[in-house]
Amino acid sequence: MKKTATLSFLVIAITATIVSCDSKREPGKIYMPDMAYSRSYETYAERDSAIFTSNIEERGGSKIYYDNNPVIGTIKQGELYPYTLPNDSNGYKMSAAVINPIESMTEAEMKEAGRIYNINCAICHGDKGAGNGPLSTSGKIGGVANLTLDSYVKMTDGTMFHSITYGKNNMGSYASQLDRKMRWMVIKYIRTLQPKAANTTAATDSTKS
Repeated sequence: MKKTATLSFLVIAITATIVSCDSKREPGKIYMPDMAYSRSYETYAERDSAIFTSNIEERGGSKIYYDNNPVIGTIKQGELYPYTLPNDSNGYKMSAAVINPIESMTEAEMKEAGRIYNINCAICHGDKGAGNGPLSTSGKIGGVANLTLDSYVKMTDGTMFHSITYGKNNMGSYASQLDRKMRWMVIKYIRTLQPKAANTTAATDSTKS
């Protein structure tokens, strides 16, 4: 019995060796090739519509289903938690209670926040936040907010973030241009442009209430 088992093992081993090395010009056979050579796709690469589909209704059919969107609930490395308040009047009101997750920034981070502000915001709000940027003074766009006014000084970081995320009045959403961390950083930078005296007044008023 022992000899039979040993002989069987030798036959299987020799057969596997011959099959896996049947040609010097061809690689050996691979166990689970889908795991060894998994398909990788670039997110925004163009795909052959005859082979791939992004229509969930066609999933499981003759085409390969591929969803470009990240899995719901996933967060990219280094990204802050999602902002879940809705884009409506109730969401805007509730945003006042949202706290800026960035408590403080280094000198280098503040400099970077200023750079982001000048690229995305200064064209309308001005480099000092006074609402006198090139587009504002050109007369082509009206109603640009002067961020140094007391009403904006008293506006909470959460409400400002909500406005940048979804857009407010003539200002469109900047969620596609700036990730969440950048938006919070810009708000921190805007605070440095606002009058110090007004900041003190706002803090005193909030303490009284």
